[in-house]
Amino acid sequence: MGTPDFSVPTLLEIVGQGHEVVACYSQPPRPAGRGMDLKKSPVHEAAEGFGIPVYTPDSLKGAEEQAQFAAHDADVAIVVAYGLLLPKPVLDAPVHGCLNLHASLLPRWRGAAPINRAIMAGDKETAVQVMRMEEGLDTGPVCMSESATIGEHMTAGELHDQLSGLGGDLVRRALGALSWGGLTETPQPADGVTYASKLSKQETRIEWSRPASEVHNHIRGLSPFPGAWCEMELGGKPERVKILRSSLVEGKAAPGTVLDADHGPVIACSEGAVRLGQVQRAGKKPMSGAEFLRGTKLPAGTVLG
Repeated sequence: MGTPDFSVPTLLEIVGQGHEVVACYSQPPRPAGRGMDLKKSPVHEAAEGFGIPVYTPDSLKGAEEQAQFAAHDADVAIVVAYGLLLPKPVLDAPVHGCLNLHASLLPRWRGAAPINRAIMAGDKETAVQVMRMEEGLDTGPVCMSESATIGEHMTAGELHDQLSGLGGDLVRRALGALSWGGLTETPQPADGVTYASKLSKQETRIEWSRPASEVHNHIRGLSPFPGAWCEMELGGKPERVKILRSSLVEGKAAPGTVLDADHGPVIACSEGAVRLGQVQRAGKKPMSGAEFLRGTKLPAGTVLG
């Protein structure tokens, strides 16, 4: 049971180990692209490539959907970024219940956006964990865990890819342990609970009034998607520019002031400054900060909104 790219390596590992996948559940096809044609999810497409039956209900709360799920007579359900809540009848239907792959060091960052939130908070370490699902939000006991270091310049996209690969291997090992009765469960600690709420459009705008370290974490925590952005006066009119990479540098001026416009824009924050390493103008491909300046007038002393 999964939907985005993050879930695909787990499906590939399960199939590659010779397990019989009786069904795949994924979010329904959504409009995408310029023509807004319906597009199947990455997991949906991968499952069809293996000839696995795919189900795309809008909800699992109905009796009909729950009866259909139970009819698969599955030993276990593996859930990876599926996107729908599983009611108790669904959680209880498989012989060994439902196991979830979660991308954080639980109980820190329960919820929808653990990868982004960990980086935005400046965490130095995270994990990917297999946990037994309960009715609560990511509250179940942890069965297996694989830790990962978050580098000071690592983006959410890079951490996503790393944890996705680690997660597929972790599920493979968990299923192996389950098959011979060796999958242990450890309750989550009561202390240290935080929630990774879904990202909102309102929080993607960069606030130069924050310390440089927080601005840097904000930028890389939202890169490459949805992307942190700021407004610049380009060609005589304001334009939203996404900032995809940055680095911390020394500098002092009013927040939002351009300090250096020679080797990539340096922008002052409330404490310190950041150099914009990669930017993306609307409708254009990402480019380095230096390349951006070669085609754009952004003189030192300019104050960004």
